Amino acid sequence: MKRRSTPTKDAVLSVLADSKKAMSQDSIMKKIAINIDRATVYRVLNRFCEDGILHRIVAEDGKQYFAVCIKCEEKKLADHHFHFRCTQCETIECLPVAVQFSLESGYCVESENCVLTGICKECT
Repeated sequence: MKRRSTPTKDAVLSVLADSKKAMSQDSIMKKIAINIDRATVYRVLNRFCEDGILHRIVAEDGKQYFAVCIKCEEKKLADHHFHFRCTQCETIECLPVAVQFSLESGYCVESENCVLTGICKECT
């Protein structure tokens, strides 16, 4: 379904498209040049995730980060790929490694959240 463009959607997508890393809602709001309330930004982020424009990354502390899926396609990443969160610079990036796991018979995985945490190669 084609959704109409709004200044809020354009501003949120522009900030994320220009970013080299996944961003939290707070970080996105700090970079937006227009005045938008939190609830609207949250709805826009969720809609973009539903439409496959962004993907949501939930870190081990429960904080949500968002990244543009186009970057994953350019890097030829699998739909389900790992992310890495640096504990020093707080960067979250997509890693080009497909998620592979096995479960006992009878389990049906519907989604997964894979975040590795440590110190990135820029901070080491």
